[in-house]
Amino acid sequence: MMAFDVVVRGGGDLATAVIHTLHRCGFSVLVLETKKPSAIRRHVAFSEAVYQKQHTVEGVTAVLVKNIKQAVQAEQNGTVPLMIDATCEIVSQIRPKVLVDAIIAKKNLGTHIHMADTVIGLGPGFTANKDVHFVIETQRGHNLGRILTEGCAAPNTGVPGMIGGYGKERVIHAEVDGALYAKANIGDFVKKGQVIAEIAGTPVLASIDGVLRGLIRDGYMVKKGLKIADIDPRAEEQKNCDTISDKARCIAGSVLECIMMRGSFTWKKSE
Repeated sequence: MMAFDVVVRGGGDLATAVIHTLHRCGFSVLVLETKKPSAIRRHVAFSEAVYQKQHTVEGVTAVLVKNIKQAVQAEQNGTVPLMIDATCEIVSQIRPKVLVDAIIAKKNLGTHIHMADTVIGLGPGFTANKDVHFVIETQRGHNLGRILTEGCAAPNTGVPGMIGGYGKERVIHAEVDGALYAKANIGDFVKKGQVIAEIAGTPVLASIDGVLRGLIRDGYMVKKGLKIADIDPRAEEQKNCDTISDKARCIAGSVLECIMMRGSFTWKKSE
């Protein structure tokens, strides 16, 4: 059985940047997701493969697989295998050299330091040198992407980082429970007060003028308080709705640095 170099928990937009970077650098990567991912920036999230069987982001395709045999075949075909396994049951079978928890749940959902030779946690919820070997800061600002070998990332403030002068205003949360149905598309320029979706007949209004950068998928059953949309006030960012963000690329680079720092792999110098 082929042993995958890296297992990544999560397939959201930040996780996707990590997966994309490691795949392009020659690592064999297996992605583990839940049965019903709730990514907002769906166009740049490999988790969409759960619903669509496959999803391509910037030239790299993730393919939904059911078992290791299919995962190996997908990797050999040059794609990234994605498997539904929220509790990481497969990890004990394949023993990866690296495990990255990129769920961004703001808490630890079962990742521990003995799951792989190198274990990396993104954002708050992990303690470096205890739960994981490394923690990577995910909060926007001077320390974004900083690698921690001791301690924790900055605690979750509940307030999104400032973009174009807006913080919490640019993120929209569900006000009621129910199925969400879109009235606008990712990439649309929307006006404050415009109806961008409905949940159980309740309109979801744009909070500011800007580009609808993310919107949870049509028909998703949401709970009150769940993040469902993201608006970028910068009109010039409309062209970037289908590409990996600067924040995500920064974090992905830090993951790669962690792997090289730990020396989990022995590279053969080209003749």
